Order: sequence, then structure tokens, then C-alpha cells
Amino acid sequence: MTLETEHDLLALQRIGKIVANCLQHMAQTMEPGMTTAELDSCATRFLAEHGAESAPRKVYNFPGTTCISVNEAVAHGIPGLQKLAPGDLVNIDVSAVLDGYYADTGASFIVPPAPPLKEAICQATQEALEAAIGAARAGLSLQVIGQSIERVARKHKMTVIENLGSHGVGRGLHEEPRFIPPIFDPKERRRLHENQVITIEPFLSNGARQVDTARDGWTLLTPRPYLAAQYEHTMVITKGRPLILTLPDRSA
Repeated sequence: MTLETEHDLLALQRIGKIVANCLQHMAQTMEPGMTTAELDSCATRFLAEHGAESAPRKVYNFPGTTCISVNEAVAHGIPGLQKLAPGDLVNIDVSAVLDGYYADTGASFIVPPAPPLKEAICQATQEALEAAIGAARAGLSLQVIGQSIERVARKHKMTVIENLGSHGVGRGLHEEPRFIPPIFDPKERRRLHENQVITIEPFLSNGARQVDTARDGWTLLTPRPYLAAQYEHTMVITKGRPLILTLPDRSA
């Protein structure tokens, strides 16, 4: 999507704030012994209270309000009976729609106490997201996003999950550009343009470069013993630093 009116921006800011606050609410609620279904129910109530709908459920008939993925499950995990345990690496992806506008955010959290390896993966992935955001400017090639992510991964001696990329968003959950490579791709010819709405969502790992789909048809898994973390924001591309739409309220 490309912003065309002030209404577009205000509507995206509204749903962006909702998904960001929902994500933080879930992170603050998460505790050992809680099932992923119980954690997902927190999101169900939160979105309903704010008039929003789950995007994956609406668009893809996903069997949950949010995607909750634990340890070797990297993304698209189905909320269920799995109980969270101390040390678990938990990725939560929240996307929702309000009045026809979509926003998408996600982050990885560790149920305390945090094992050093999982903490290192999370910190490196957060750094990769910040580097990619800092590089994204109107007029530049989409290559700058993957190039920035890959540079941070190499710095931390980690790998990038290459078959999971960023994407356009706004009037739909997934729009053009449909797949923004998370690594440098010399064949990439598309460019970022002003007022374009996209996500950036790097997945860094301690060795994996690909994820596979589990038997449930949804969950994406790293090969053992590898793990991965993900952080994601929805943003508007500008001539300067992108405008981040999915920042939570400080009190959320």
C-alpha cells in the first residue's frame, strides 16, 4: 500500500498502536505454566475490546488469534495445549485489521531465566531490525534491507533464515512487495518509494538458513538443534528514517 490521504495514515497509526499494545500485553501476561492457548486468549480479548479482528484468522482462517511459536518453532505456531516453561524462547506475531486497514508486528521473548544463547539470538535479531530500518529510504533498492540484516548476522556469527522475508501491508495483510529478501539478492531490482507501507522482520539463527513446515500445515520449524528469533515492525517509507507504526504506548 502507498499512503494517499491523511485518513490512510491515521487509520494505520490506529491499528498499528492496537497490535503493538496487544503484543506488549501478551508479553507481560506470559508466565511459566500458561498454555499458548491461554496466552492467545489474552489477545482475543484485547483485540475485541479495541474493535479489531485477527488478521490471520480473517485472511487465512488460521486456527488462532495470534501466532505463538516456541523454541524450534519459529513462526506461525498454532496456540494450543503446550505449556510455557522457564527458559523457553517464545515468538509472538500479532496482526490485525480495523476498518479495512492492517498492521503487523512481532517479537521474541524468553520466559525467565534467559539462557545465554537464546538471549544472544534475540539481541542480534533486534539489532538486525534496527539496522534494516535505519537503511530503508525512499529511492533505494530493496536490497538495502537484506544487506543490512545479513551484515548484522555476520557480525554476531549467526545466520539468516532465508525463506522468510518482509512484505508490503496496509489494505491487506500481505501486499506488494510480496517478499522482501532478508539477505542481499543481486537480482533484486525493486525500489522503495515514499509513503510505501511495509514490514521489516528479520529472523536470525544460531545456524539454520531455512525453515520447514510442520505436519500441522502451519508451524515453521528450524532443524534441531537450531533456534531463531524474529522482531517485526510495520512502517511507512520516507526520504528519511521510516515512520514506525507499531510502537506501543509506554504504559502498555
